[in-house]
Amino acid sequence: MTLDDFKNGQVILIDKPLEWTSFQVVNKLRWNIRQKFNIKKIKVGHAGTLDPLATGLLIICTGKFTKKIDEYQAQVKEYTGEITLGATTPSYDLETEVDQTFPIEHITEELIYNTAKKFIGEIDQKPPIFSAIKKEGRRLYDIAREGGTTEIKSRKITINQFEITDINLPKVKFRVVCSKGTYIRSLAYDFGKQLNSGAHLSELRRTKIGDFKVDNAVTVDDFIDNL
Repeated sequence: MTLDDFKNGQVILIDKPLEWTSFQVVNKLRWNIRQKFNIKKIKVGHAGTLDPLATGLLIICTGKFTKKIDEYQAQVKEYTGEITLGATTPSYDLETEVDQTFPIEHITEELIYNTAKKFIGEIDQKPPIFSAIKKEGRRLYDIAREGGTTEIKSRKITINQFEITDINLPKVKFRVVCSKGTYIRSLAYDFGKQLNSGAHLSELRRTKIGDFKVDNAVTVDDFIDNL
């Protein structure tokens, strides 16, 4: 691709690696494009944050296509992953240590399947405090990491599908199709509460955004090698 291609706008599908932030992916691609063409700046952005402990589809836009970011962010997303029952963490995933444990002896496969059905449709969901949402000019995760607390308002989101794909207690595998603004970590946490237990997200992979699929994505290294 030429520099003009990147300036006029490209959509790059990246399979985000584990433990990378979405911003690190953007910065890595931007730096390599600048180096390749010996330029000082180029617009590069992503359409929808993935947590560091999540992998999968990240849509990267360059040049004029950065104007399409809001359009891509608004599209329906699909995730697969794993929920671990019987324990919660402050971040609702494995970024933080377990803070409480709960019984799971009462949880049957039937209860798991029936509970998943309760989350289908439009629901109120409270984002985790470990999130990039801003309140009074500060990221919530900055407040959380300093040990602070703050009131977080719930928001309306839509769960189109919540499919349980495998049960091997305390692990439950799932597939979710959902609207923009859905926090799968919050879904895992709320799922545990509905089961009269606790839960946290132990794996997450984004597989689709609208018509874009992770199957068509490349790794960061592959993109750089083919620049």
